[in-house]
Amino acid sequence: MALKQEQQLKQVQKLSPLQMQVIKLVELNSVELEDRIKQEVEDNPALETTDPAEPHTDDEYDIQDGSRDKEEEEEIPLSQEEMVLGDYFSEDDVPDYQLNYSSYNESRQRESVYSDEKTLNETLLEQISLLPLNERQKTIAEYIIGNLDENGYLQRDLRSISNDLLLQQHIDASSLEMEDILYEIQDLDPAGVGARNLQECLLLQLQRKEHSPEVKIAEEILTNYFEEFSHKHYEKILRQLNISEEELRKAIDEIVSLNPKPGNSWTNSLEIAMSNITPDFIVESENGEVIMYLNNQNIPDLKVNRDFYEMVQGYNQNKESMSTRDKQAMLFMKQKMDSAKWFIDAVKQRQNTLQRTMEAIVGIQYDFFLTGDETKLKPMILKDVAEKTGFDISTISRVSNSKYVQTNTGIYPLKFFFSEAMQNEAGEDVSSHEIKYILKESIENENPSKPLTDDQLTRILNQKGYMIARRTVAKYREQMNIPVARLRKKI
Repeated sequence: MALKQEQQLKQVQKLSPLQMQVIKLVELNSVELEDRIKQEVEDNPALETTDPAEPHTDDEYDIQDGSRDKEEEEEIPLSQEEMVLGDYFSEDDVPDYQLNYSSYNESRQRESVYSDEKTLNETLLEQISLLPLNERQKTIAEYIIGNLDENGYLQRDLRSISNDLLLQQHIDASSLEMEDILYEIQDLDPAGVGARNLQECLLLQLQRKEHSPEVKIAEEILTNYFEEFSHKHYEKILRQLNISEEELRKAIDEIVSLNPKPGNSWTNSLEIAMSNITPDFIVESENGEVIMYLNNQNIPDLKVNRDFYEMVQGYNQNKESMSTRDKQAMLFMKQKMDSAKWFIDAVKQRQNTLQRTMEAIVGIQYDFFLTGDETKLKPMILKDVAEKTGFDISTISRVSNSKYVQTNTGIYPLKFFFSEAMQNEAGEDVSSHEIKYILKESIENENPSKPLTDDQLTRILNQKGYMIARRTVAKYREQMNIPVARLRKKI
């Protein structure tokens, strides 16, 4: 087989350092961006933050000001590059990326909310420290607590945790010793923590209640008829326990009052979690007008360090007489200054990208932001926003991930506003949010003893003019974490 050479012309897209920075920053929410800026300032001596309250003079430094033209965006060999840094370190102007139209007014600033509450693990460890345990037992307890999931359950088996202890702490704990420590943890608050399954979690909570007749029946149901209770086979429970419907109802009331996720209730209920979110956008409705801001209040202004700049300028003026060591120092400093410029520009472009994306979303969902009525939400997919902004769909996806918007009615993840389009009887596009709202309302108003099946819910929607299939109803019901009719039944 003969070898031959041939030329091929290929077009390869190569991302510049600035573009790579922008892509990474767009994915971050405001809290992550704040941390990223702090890290960049620590790592790069050519970059620093500014204090808006710091006094300054207009003629403190004689440095060229003005915007860079297109040629300056290109990569230029370090030996030929001229330093034009007015936009990067001047304290006389608001930094370029702090766009006035997108910044949250000082008069409207709200203090970002951070949770000072301890985590579940921290709380449990504090309680463990108060128990009369020796160091070995406390170490075992710490390992078990470290394996609890966010709901407070122990999903790993004790033998696996024991193996970890042997490998990492050289503690050879028997199964009996591990069980004894787990029981100590299960006595801690919140009740139900450390359970290995839902049945054990509920029983742990019942054991702390006063042993009334209904609590005793509830314990027997959970101990001996948990499967029947889970599937709501109440007739079988009535026969087996030989109790009245009233006694069963009171026992069930005791069970449903328990918390199936004790870890969540400690510090991570939906309300607490949402209140601890720092929103990336603020959208307010005032006097029939919708106003949108980027929440920049914790994002510091950035500039290139003046001392760094002056040293590089000094090197530039003495190129001919520079030693090899000085040239290496100059190369290092210019690289750091390039990195600082790219980062400042990347933050600027990130803010501009978020601003334009949110403006497009507000434009599409204007009626919702004006009224707070979820039935006003319109069908909207990533492509719709991409077309309005001119950005790629991938960019819109990055912006919408892990971002939140604060409105007059609450805080919403940005993804909440995206939904597929359905059609009503008139052939008009309606949002899946509107259909879910009707589903939820229908289920809330159903007869608890005869809950609506998916077929019945489909007929209700069809009668209201929404031509929707049963499988779609089932999909939406599952998305809202609503169980099937059989599991919603109450006696």
